[in-house]
Parts: sequence; C-alpha cells; structure tokens
Amino acid sequence: MNRQDFRFFEPLRVRWSEVDLQKIVFNAHYLTYFDIAITGYWRALAMPYAKAMEQLEGDLYMRKAGVEFHASARWDDRLEVGMRCARIGNSSITMAGAIFRGDQLLITSELVYVFADPNTQTSRPVPAPLRDMLQGFEAGEAMLDVRTGDWAALGEAAASVRTEVFVEEQGIAQEDEWDEADATAVHALVRNRLGQPVGTGRLLQDSAGVARIGRMAALHPLRGAGIGQAVMAALEQAARDRGDTQVVLSAQRSAEDFYRRLGYAPNGEPYEEVGIAHIPMARSLVV
Repeated sequence: MNRQDFRFFEPLRVRWSEVDLQKIVFNAHYLTYFDIAITGYWRALAMPYAKAMEQLEGDLYMRKAGVEFHASARWDDRLEVGMRCARIGNSSITMAGAIFRGDQLLITSELVYVFADPNTQTSRPVPAPLRDMLQGFEAGEAMLDVRTGDWAALGEAAASVRTEVFVEEQGIAQEDEWDEADATAVHALVRNRLGQPVGTGRLLQDSAGVARIGRMAALHPLRGAGIGQAVMAALEQAARDRGDTQVVLSAQRSAEDFYRRLGYAPNGEPYEEVGIAHIPMARSLVV
C-alpha cells in the first residue's frame, strides 16, 4: 500500500503511555489507532454513527481484525492512518488501513465488519444507502447536500439540529433559542447522504448592505468534517446575491479560531450571552 491508495487520513501522535520497554509502540495499540481512524472515516462521510445505524436498523460488528507489521512507530512520532472501504459483500464490509510516518509505511491492517440485527446479532444485507455512501465517498463524490430556503421549507430539520446542539448539548433555554427572526431569515441546511440533517445556520439583514449570520450549528460527532464551512459558504453566497458587502456575526469564543480561518476578524469587545462567552466578528464580501 502507499498513500495514494487512500482518500481519508486520521492524524495521530504517539503518546508516552503507548510505548513499551523497547521504546516502540506496543503492538496492541495499533488496533486502537485503526479504530480511531474508523471513527474519523465515518465523520468524513458526515455520518453520525449511532443515529445512522438506528435509521438503517442495524449495526456493524467486528468479524476479523488483521495487522501486519512493517516498521515500528516510536514515542512522539506524528502518524497518519489511512482508511478505505476495500470491499462490500452481501453482509460484510472490509476496511483496509495503513499507518504512515511521512511517506514511510509502518503498519497495514484488514478489518472485516458484519452488518447485523443489534438485538439478535444475526447478519443482514448491507443496506443500499450505506453501500451507496461508502462507494460514493471512495469515488470522490460529495457527502453533503447544502440548501438554502425559508423556515417553512427548512425549519423542521434545522430545528432538530439546533435543539440537539444548543438546547441539549449547551444547555440554552428553549425560550432563548427560538425567536421571531426565524420567520424572516434565510436558512441553510446541510444533510448527509442518508438525508439526515447535520448542520444549519441563518442569515439576517443587520443593516443596509450588512448581513448577520447566526445560529450556526453542526452535530457534535461530525465537527471537523466541513459542515460548518459548507453552511457559511451557502449563507455568504446568499448575502452576496442580495447585494450585501459585509457579514457580521457573534462567535462563541470556543469557535473563534474557526471563523478566523474563514477570514473573519474581531469587530468589538467580548461579552457574555446566555452564560456563554462571545466575541463580535466581521468579514468583507468585497473581493
């Protein structure tokens, strides 16, 4: 195997607790590395694993795990774990993995999962939507469907994401989450290949030529998968289409770096709202 065999890589760094008396990674930890990469692979597919398996009425169970050692990783090495779907059978999915240090191949693996009934653990055929998602990702197809529209069209799905993120995860009171602005805002909604809503945001008119983006939310298991960027791109385009030249927003401080990477800069003093630290930020839409 080489790096060109993989679309997906999970970055890792070897911790002191993972090396043995030979000062190399203890062999059992490599299976943990591959398991971490599998979780990252589902994230790259924009698939919240538990919700997806519930919708598909099954779950994946490990049938076989094989590891081949070519060279050793050592403490503090920066590693990249490549993962790809190598084969889909009737009820099985074979994942091929490889661990690289730079361009050097260290470890390879073959992981075989069986799709099965979670109650009886008897095998079932791999559902067509899951099969299509895996094959589509490996073929380089988009995993996200992004749409903009009004609350009547997108509100129910957008509300499910906002409820999970703001109300259930962050503990914001229901009465603080919902307001009359939803009725007049442009909303963006991201769905995955299973049709599940996974991200949302809204666009308001702050003042003449100035748009305001808010209520940005992506499901927790999928953060880092590009969902937030997709929402921002859709809302910024909607702002351009109506002639806005600037976008402002109130960023939670934990997300400040995310917005900085998208070209936003602080535009006022930090403040607290609903018990959460925020900072005003802005970006010009004029090229």
